[in-house]
Amino acid sequence: MPAFILSRLLQAIPVLLVVALISFAMFAYVGDPVAIMLGQDFTEAQRQALVQSLGLDQPFFVQFFRFAVNAVQGEFGLSYRLSRPVAELIAERAPATLELAFVAAAIAMLVGVPMGVYTGLYRQSWLSRFFLTFSLIGVSLPTFLIGILLILVFSVLLGWLPSYGRGDVVDLGWWSTGLLTASGWKALILPAITLGLFQLTLIMRLVRSEMLEVLRTDYIKFARARGLPDRSVHFGHALKNTLVPVITIAGLQLGSIIAFAIVTETVFQWPGMGLLFIQSVGSADIPVMAAYLMLTAVIFVVINLVVDILYYIVDPRLRAGRGGH
Repeated sequence: MPAFILSRLLQAIPVLLVVALISFAMFAYVGDPVAIMLGQDFTEAQRQALVQSLGLDQPFFVQFFRFAVNAVQGEFGLSYRLSRPVAELIAERAPATLELAFVAAAIAMLVGVPMGVYTGLYRQSWLSRFFLTFSLIGVSLPTFLIGILLILVFSVLLGWLPSYGRGDVVDLGWWSTGLLTASGWKALILPAITLGLFQLTLIMRLVRSEMLEVLRTDYIKFARARGLPDRSVHFGHALKNTLVPVITIAGLQLGSIIAFAIVTETVFQWPGMGLLFIQSVGSADIPVMAAYLMLTAVIFVVINLVVDILYYIVDPRLRAGRGGH
């Protein structure tokens, strides 16, 4: 297991370097951050002094090398827009994004898996057909439209839930959470459903197709022939063997939820990293944009590593294969 983890980490290093280079190159020549920071009235001397202090007069690869070295140490420089350390800004916004992402992922898993199992076992029931119709709607509608419709119904027409913000939060040292307040939960419901709906329908359809495939296999027929009860066949044998692809999709979708929460955070003005990124694009805040993409890459690498480890634990064939070598 340690050698397996080490090999995955070594494979991740060049990936992160390439992502860092691409992200830095994409934004290095976007806009004029110096003009944004100085405003309209400034002298050429002030401009040159700021350019030198930010290191923007250095060659591209010198700037990138300095960015990469600092990024390894958790330092991403100063935000051009807010004149604050980028690491500090991300640390402030990360709890909101991670909280939203994990609640959305939990909704997708806790609702999507049972729906997929039910539609796989009871294919002809009216409830299965309703779930499949619902999944088509969830896959077809874009995220921003789902968010707007939820705001229209539950915030404007019914007035049950807030349409923006995070509600009251509780500071727990380096972490802030809205899960300990009633207003925090109310503010979380709509964006979490909006963000998790596509993943929910994807997981439901995946579980359904895997259940249908597994139920046709010989060992399930053999289990039925032995007289095992349906509960044991369905949940002890069939569902267990659908976990490997579900783990893969769920892991990758968690990374996607975190990375692409930008739209949801913008619609609901959720004070997370995605909203910070959108605000930074408008002002060509290169350090924030590059740091966000780097952090997203790290999240995907970590999630892929966790998925590989879960593969190793759930599927005994992988352990047997490695033992044979």
